[in-house]
Amino acid sequence: MADSRLLTRQEVLPLIPQRYPFRFVDEILELTDERVVGRYSWDPELDFYKGHFPGNPVTPGVVLIECMGQCGVVPLGIYFGYRDHPDDAEKLTTFFTDAAVDFSNVVLPGQTVTVESTLVFYRRRKVQVDSEMKLDDGTIVCSGKLAGMGVTL
Repeated sequence: MADSRLLTRQEVLPLIPQRYPFRFVDEILELTDERVVGRYSWDPELDFYKGHFPGNPVTPGVVLIECMGQCGVVPLGIYFGYRDHPDDAEKLTTFFTDAAVDFSNVVLPGQTVTVESTLVFYRRRKVQVDSEMKLDDGTIVCSGKLAGMGVTL
């Protein structure tokens, strides 16, 4: 059996499976057993801005939810996977599975968001968090409960 260990935030970031243009986490600022904080800056050249909405682009809500998952659910799932399932941790990744999110503002191209996620539970490779996304000025964009599960690829 491999040794379980806690990964650092710097070790977890490259293990997040999504890549450009569908990677919505630039850095992980904090990672503990109870919480993760991630940041992402929205590239104005991302393709979806051309059609959402022409002349007045805003980041689609579904993409904001994906960002919350990549900044919160996925890093915690990877972190706990290495701790609790060391024998197959390198084949394990966490997929975002569910969300109940309320929106209170928009994110424009070029803005940076911070996503703070607090652990609700982790058991049997399932993780759930309470998550909140804020703009740099502290404006809350959206908040809600997100979940994911670890799968072996």
